Amino acid sequence: MIKKLKTEIQKVIIGQEDLVDHLLIGLIAGGHILVESVPGLAKTTAINTLSKALGIQFKRIQFTPDLLPSDLTGAQIYNPKTGEFSVKKGPIFTNLLLADEINRAPAKVQAALLEVMAERQVTIADESFKLDQPFLVMATQNPVEQEGTYQLPEAQLDRFMLKTVLDYNTLEEELEVVKRVAISGFEQVEQVADIADIADIRQQFEKIHVDDAVQNYMLKIIFATRYPQDYGLDSIKHYIEFGASPRASIDLYKASCAKALIRGNDFVTPLDIASVVTEVLQHRIVLSYQAQAENMSVKAIIKQILEAIQVP
Repeated sequence: MIKKLKTEIQKVIIGQEDLVDHLLIGLIAGGHILVESVPGLAKTTAINTLSKALGIQFKRIQFTPDLLPSDLTGAQIYNPKTGEFSVKKGPIFTNLLLADEINRAPAKVQAALLEVMAERQVTIADESFKLDQPFLVMATQNPVEQEGTYQLPEAQLDRFMLKTVLDYNTLEEELEVVKRVAISGFEQVEQVADIADIADIRQQFEKIHVDDAVQNYMLKIIFATRYPQDYGLDSIKHYIEFGASPRASIDLYKASCAKALIRGNDFVTPLDIASVVTEVLQHRIVLSYQAQAENMSVKAIIKQILEAIQVP
């Protein structure tokens, strides 16, 4: 089923395999994704195509500085004819939500979205509404434009299972994109699965085996971000202000299991961990001023940690 989904998505998405895999990981493991890239790299197209292939709802919210929390969640509307209030649900009531340029909205709007992501429910006035499953948020932020943006606090970034940083397509991939868009257009996306299939995939996900040695390997990676000196990494200790949270341990476990399932395995290998660990950790490690002054990147720190910890 997962192969069918990927094949259907690739009718429209050329390249960007990491983005497709991360969307599937989020869908399978019940996590949310933060995507950072310049405009035009098929972010909206990818999640919209996924919704069509699954036959589930998709909505997009363009975040702006004047957006209000009620613009996401909905509000009570007064009907002067009946003299009664009724609830008008906002666009957050969907299965797949694209929060476009999340860093353009002020903190109260970001907080409203992140609360819904965590609780999977929305409170409007004195009523609470559970969101339908599956529910996945893909938030995007543009690193190019900084004017009129509100940086996401580190504590809020921790709500995202994965942070994906997209790069441009290769020359060959972009040539294929140009040919399809300018000449023949994209193929029609067919529905190849439904909500029942997603539930079945999630049942398979819950049965993925993780050996004790592999579990310990995961936790050593997380603990090395907090106490690098305990793992022979004294050289990077002064670069890390705060290490990864316990939520990172949970998300690394879940993302590794989902990656194994996407690969067609029923057990997790260190290769599965290595393929998702950067995306799980790169928004959770807070660098010190010294790291920023010396242009030390989070990716370089994660690489050093992986090299220092023995693979089971």
